[in-house]
Amino acid sequence: MGKIFEYFGYIFYFFSNEHDPIHVHVKHGSEECIFDIILEDAKLVRLERREMHGAEPMSPKDAAEAIKFINEYWRQIVEKWISFHVYHQAVKNTKISKRLRNKKGDENT
Repeated sequence: MGKIFEYFGYIFYFFSNEHDPIHVHVKHGSEECIFDIILEDAKLVRLERREMHGAEPMSPKDAAEAIKFINEYWRQIVEKWISFHVYHQAVKNTKISKRLRNKKGDENT
């Protein structure tokens, strides 16, 4: 497992034997899920959430926080994916200690 980000109890990681599409696993406490990162013309067009077989599903509140993080850091996640899976380079875990601000219209606090 290649841990790539830590954010207030959320762990974002890849497995070494991954497959397309680019995706990131997210663990928070005992909950886990997977987010596919769908790109078109080098731009994020959507995230698709999948449940992880054998894992406790992520609550809607925790999934919303993970989505907010991925929307903010998707470029770095993609860069780390390419480094790890294409170039077979070690990737550094980054600990984010500053909370993301809610954007206008975001109902999560």
